[in-house]
Amino acid sequence: MRPARRPGARGAKGLCAAAALAVVASASPSVYAEADGPDHYRVRGVAAGGTLNLRAEPSSAAKRLARIPADATCLRNLGCRGGLTFEEFTTLAEPEKSRRAAQNPRWCKVDYRGTVGWVLGRYVAEDGCATAPAPEVRR
Repeated sequence: MRPARRPGARGAKGLCAAAALAVVASASPSVYAEADGPDHYRVRGVAAGGTLNLRAEPSSAAKRLARIPADATCLRNLGCRGGLTFEEFTTLAEPEKSRRAAQNPRWCKVDYRGTVGWVLGRYVAEDGCATAPAPEVRR
């Protein structure tokens, strides 16, 4: 027959499990997902026949590296900066949002056909990028 436990006392198994969980939780860098946008973009808001400038730096005054066609897809997302914060987006009135967005435009770093540079974020939208199917393996 086992001796009765005090109320709230843990057995050896429970104590070991709690200690192991504490070690794992403290060793893990983060338990939250870190999402920074879609994998790929497409160009949007550029007139047919027009182009989107790919810049060396996130600035309209920066050197132009390439001109991306208005119908381009598969621009690989390498991260964005600037733009409205979540708080600004959810709390500001539309005129104030427009003013704030003009002061701090969103720039996105992309890879377009091997050339890496920056584009204004308002001209790109999330898009999938169809890749060529893997070659069939015959046995």
